[in-house]
Amino acid sequence: MGGIGWLIVGAEIAFWVVILLGLFTRYILKKKRLGLFFLALTPVVDLVLLIATAVDLYNGATATTVHGIAAIYLGVSIAFGKSMIAWADRQFTYYFLKQGEKPRKKYGFEHARHEIKGSLQHLLAFLIGGAFIFGIHFFIGDPERTAELLNPLRIWAIVVGIDLLYSASYFLWPRRAKG
Repeated sequence: MGGIGWLIVGAEIAFWVVILLGLFTRYILKKKRLGLFFLALTPVVDLVLLIATAVDLYNGATATTVHGIAAIYLGVSIAFGKSMIAWADRQFTYYFLKQGEKPRKKYGFEHARHEIKGSLQHLLAFLIGGAFIFGIHFFIGDPERTAELLNPLRIWAIVVGIDLLYSASYFLWPRRAKG
């Protein structure tokens, strides 16, 4: 795995570190503004990854699948970032602070709506990631060097399609509570 691959791993780790720092600072240290500052760093992590990927390609690197995965990571992070932070906030509040409502399973139409919302976020992530891939492809202006960027996008399109079909199936066959 090359430098960009390790940068993706580092970005994912940094994403969760700043979220945990934000939650810890907000709730344990009772410093809400500082906690918000850490939570606001999540897009900065994404921006660093985007710039590093574009600079690597601009400086002559030939695009690899890893460069495409960087765009996928960015799309997912942007589309799901706010909901991931909200999820982490609810989990942290309930399990560590013993406050708030216990996370519960959803059933029936509520579950189907939740699943399709997640699939639509996945579609949004695909569109954002695809925009990054095509943007980099045109920014570099050398189709031979950036052709590999499109391979992860093709596979991702299939995954998004399956995700949408799977989620839509819950409207036809809703999840039922056991018992």
